[in-house]
This record gives sequence, structure tokens and C-alpha cells, in this order.
Amino acid sequence: MSQRKRLSNTQSSSQSKRQSGASVAQEENDDTTFTQPSTSQVQRGMQKLTPAQVDQKTAEVVQYFLVKDQKKIPVRRADLVKHVVKEYRTIYPEIMKRASRTFDQVFGLKMIEIDAKNHMYILINKLEPGDGASPIKSPTNPKMGLLFVILSVIFMKGGVVRENLIWNTLNKLRVDPGEKHEEFGDVKKVVTDEFVRQRYLEYVRIPHTEPVEHEFRWGQRADVEVSKTKILEFMGQLHEQDPQSWSQQYREAHSVSGSTQPGSSR
Repeated sequence: MSQRKRLSNTQSSSQSKRQSGASVAQEENDDTTFTQPSTSQVQRGMQKLTPAQVDQKTAEVVQYFLVKDQKKIPVRRADLVKHVVKEYRTIYPEIMKRASRTFDQVFGLKMIEIDAKNHMYILINKLEPGDGASPIKSPTNPKMGLLFVILSVIFMKGGVVRENLIWNTLNKLRVDPGEKHEEFGDVKKVVTDEFVRQRYLEYVRIPHTEPVEHEFRWGQRADVEVSKTKILEFMGQLHEQDPQSWSQQYREAHSVSGSTQPGSSR
């Protein structure tokens, strides 16, 4: 009986992995089947629609972005086309241009592409000072404080750290990843799932490790939103040191300060 159960569990696990892989492949296919319309195609598409129809679809796209932005989830072009734009895909560039203008003029937000390969977009607050970015200067709530600590560790350690270093750091702050926290709930899930889906962190398996180990890096959203200069100042206050004493980090922080381009690589 136990052998049959184990066999059943193994089959179920492998089936689940196949389904997961198929789902990822389907998501990628969703985007590869969409071809950006040409200017002439957009013009012909616009001629077949009334201004009210275009305005309505633009409003739906704006609403979709705002809902996603509440949870800091990036918007994939494939999802946008499939679930919102739908039969209006021939005028996709025009809809995006109008949506971008609405974010700019009505909400004070800027829509930027953080992943050119997978066509993923986020909204940032353009009212903050900075050249095209709205850097997070300091934590605005406890969860962002947790993220700020993790990003600080990664930055100070050269841009990539093994996960056990992050867990050890949090333990020193009395945040145990193995226990339910009154403020964050499941800490490990917040860090490895929520922050990763929001693109603040990358959580990558290290090849050829047994047992399996992972490492953390800054995610694409963090590159755009988080000020490395402020992280260095934060570390200086924490350790009562001049930020310039970390010469390598200081040079990196000030080389990108005020010149970081959305979607730039580290």
C-alpha cells in the first residue's frame, strides 16, 4: 500500500511539474503569437472604431494597470493583450500611448518597460525627483523595511548572496524565516515569492548544489525604484561609518545616482 502511495505521489509530482512547465511555455507562446502592429495597421484599425470605443478600451487598460500596481505586480504584455486588449490588438500601440498619457497627466505616474525580452511594465511615481526614476529613499512600511534590509545586504556583498546569509541576517533582527511573524506572516514566502513576483528580488537556484541552494540578486523593479545612495547612507548610520569608507559601493551608488535608466542592467 505504501509503495503504491509513493508511486502515486511521484507520478502526481511529475505531472504537476509537467503542467507547470506547459503553463510557462504557454505564457511564452501567448506573447510570441502577438506581433506589434505596423503604423499602417494601426491607422486602418482606428478607422474601424469610434473614438468612444478607443477611449473605453484605454480606460480598461488603465484600470488593469492600477489594480496590478496596488500589489506591485508587473504587467506582462501577453496578459494585457489576452485579457484586456483582446480584439483591439490591431491598435495596441495607440492604446498604450493613450494609457501612458493618462498615467502621466491624470495620475502623475510613468509607465516603463523593465523587461524588454518578456515585455513587462510597471508604474513609477514621476512626481519624485530623479531622472526618470522614483527611488525608494527609505522604507515606507514594515514590509518595505524588510525588503530594504535584504537589498542592503545584497548591495553591500557585491550584488549576489547565498540565501543562508539573508536568513542569518533576518534571524539577527529577530525575524525567523521558519516561524510565522506577527507583522509579515510567512516570512520565507514573502521574500522568495511575493518580492520575487513584484520583481524586487531575483531568487535563483545555484547549479550543482546538493542539497539545493539558491542565491538572491536585485530584481528589475529594485533597479528602477530603489536608491543605492540612500542604502549606503542607511548602512553608514547603522554602522556609524562614513559611506565613503565602502569605496566600491560608494562609486557604484554615485555612478548610477541620477543617471539610472529604466530597465538598465546591473
